[in-house]
Amino acid sequence: MANIAVIDYDMGNLHSACKGLALAGATPHITKAVADLESADALVLPGDGAFDPAMRHLRETGLVEPILEQIARGKPFLGICLGLQLLFDGSDEGVEPGLGIIPGRIRKFKKEPGITIPHMGWNQLTLTQPNCPLWQGVSNGDWVYFVHSYYAEPADPAVNAATTTHGTQTVTAAIAQDNILAMQYHPEKSAPAGLVMLANFVALVKAQTPAAVG
Repeated sequence: MANIAVIDYDMGNLHSACKGLALAGATPHITKAVADLESADALVLPGDGAFDPAMRHLRETGLVEPILEQIARGKPFLGICLGLQLLFDGSDEGVEPGLGIIPGRIRKFKKEPGITIPHMGWNQLTLTQPNCPLWQGVSNGDWVYFVHSYYAEPADPAVNAATTTHGTQTVTAAIAQDNILAMQYHPEKSAPAGLVMLANFVALVKAQTPAAVG
């Protein structure tokens, strides 16, 4: 069974993320204990809300260094929505430094005629890393559910695992780099494609978890 720590920093869609992971076959638990992050088979960083308060909460709860340490050790990591944005150096939404794992910055959507900000609703994915483990059973053009006013602008576009469009802007929808996977959209609200992606993450975690002895 995949034991997944869902990081609690007093913000985010914790219970809906847990429900989606449980449906995908994992054993998720909400925690802010460092020992739980160390013992878990994988980490999930969900999130709704603003960049600066989220980073302050992570720092105040002493979770920044443990998260960085577990990622550096190669533990599977999944960021969801704000949990993707926090991986970057910083955001135009505020002044706090981000986790700095993925070089780049979070930008605000440009206003255009005929589009709304926030970008809210169903949009199609363009898969840019066909071999990304999230995409097993997922098709180019599948629909997922977004709610965001800011988007990631990675320094190296090669980290983009998928993009989407809002108006004339093509932006990051998902990233994949080594053991780090993250989605700007909400997979738990993007059934059936989103649940397939969560199941793929759980399968990845199980494949990397040593079998119990006894």
